[in-house]
Amino acid sequence: MQKTSARLLSLLSLLQARRDWPGQLLAERLEVSPRTVRRDIDRLRELGYPIVAAKGPDGGYRLGAGSRLPPLLFDDDQAVALAVALRTAAATGAGIEQAAARALNTVRQVMPARLRHRVDALEVTAVERAGTRPNPQVDPQVLVALSAAVRDREVLRFDYSPVFVPEAAGTGGAVVPPRRAEPHHLATWGARWYLVAWDLDRDDWRTFRVDRMAPRTPTGPRFAPREVPGGDVAAFVARRFQGSDGAGGWPCRGEVILDLPASVVSAYSRDGIVEELGPHRCRLLLGAWSWIGLATAVGRFDADVQVVGPPQLRDAFARLAHRYTNATTTPLH
Repeated sequence: MQKTSARLLSLLSLLQARRDWPGQLLAERLEVSPRTVRRDIDRLRELGYPIVAAKGPDGGYRLGAGSRLPPLLFDDDQAVALAVALRTAAATGAGIEQAAARALNTVRQVMPARLRHRVDALEVTAVERAGTRPNPQVDPQVLVALSAAVRDREVLRFDYSPVFVPEAAGTGGAVVPPRRAEPHHLATWGARWYLVAWDLDRDDWRTFRVDRMAPRTPTGPRFAPREVPGGDVAAFVARRFQGSDGAGGWPCRGEVILDLPASVVSAYSRDGIVEELGPHRCRLLLGAWSWIGLATAVGRFDADVQVVGPPQLRDAFARLAHRYTNATTTPLH
């Protein structure tokens, strides 16, 4: 049998894992008698945990919401996982860096020495790619508001800041009505936050950048959730950023032969498929969001290219060749 302190930790972990626990099932999980479970429940209540008991033959226990935060109990793995999450909070773009640092310091102070040493050894640095703009920070309160709307299945009304100046787009500074959408999921892509939602005005799925959203209150009526195309939110978001609404990945895929070793091309082709044709020649199947974009991606290898297909890729190379030739012959004004 576990010692009392270890058993209390196990009991608390079980109570946090699901809403209701029959007493007999708790006893079986802990390998103790129902009487011991009742005594341990009383000990947790003395520590401040609001545990509700249900009477009857199917009675059990539930960890209720308390008016104050009772002592927190973590096993070693949970404590280290919490520290890692808090240390990496700066890379999420959620605007919680200072709060995360304070929380980590609070948790660290109550850790035993062996865990403090492990946590102190964790050093995480968020690095931006060279030449990229820093990711905009998201207001944590906006994340909370959007999460609540997703959970409660309530229509969102929100202002959405464009990436361009309204006057430059010919709106004349006119008042833009709020957007209306059924929020379904919050997702991250490239350290930016996005809301996956059904746009009621466009009658289609959209991904909205959270840093550009300003939710209005109150929220709208409740809605019956729709299924995200394909049923997989992560795959849906990935396809959207590849420029595809279907399940086929990149909308433009082409095949070329490059006068380069396959090992060189493989190192820089990301999700491309590379086939070795000889010591200094390979076949590359690659995708992109447009034919011009695909031709440009192939051109960066700085090698002779033979286009296998399709014809759209050949046309894209021809347009680029004409454009680049003009760039070298057109005089400066």
